[in-house]
Amino acid sequence: MGLDNINNYYDVKLKFKRLKETGILREKIKNAKFIESVKFKNYRFIKMDLMNKNGLLHLFKKEKFDYIIHLAAHAGVRYSFKNPQAYIDSNIVGFFNLLETCKIQKPKHLKFASSSSVYGNNKELPFSSEHKTDEPVSLYA
Repeated sequence: MGLDNINNYYDVKLKFKRLKETGILREKIKNAKFIESVKFKNYRFIKMDLMNKNGLLHLFKKEKFDYIIHLAAHAGVRYSFKNPQAYIDSNIVGFFNLLETCKIQKPKHLKFASSSSVYGNNKELPFSSEHKTDEPVSLYA
């Protein structure tokens, strides 16, 4: 199953093109409604925002997820200076909502992407999860 809010942070035409490759047709997409793939028998998509905590709670009570891969975050440091609220909403509140809903179902695995931006002023390369991250250079980090 795929979930995305299809926001316009980057070109939505690209998002719809990628969805079409998975068999999800644009004209069928409606908020909070499952769409069945026309290409892959066991694939479905739902348009939903991670900020919709009640929607997520309902979804997690209804569905069983063994694995969750979370890639739904705003990327790019420059935009975080222009629109910090978008980062708070998506990267902090949205991720928090996802973690809270995971408490209901307890999936086997939750994987999520991070960013090299968390290393801030660290000059040591290559980056390592052992490095100090106490000098962020942006809200995004």
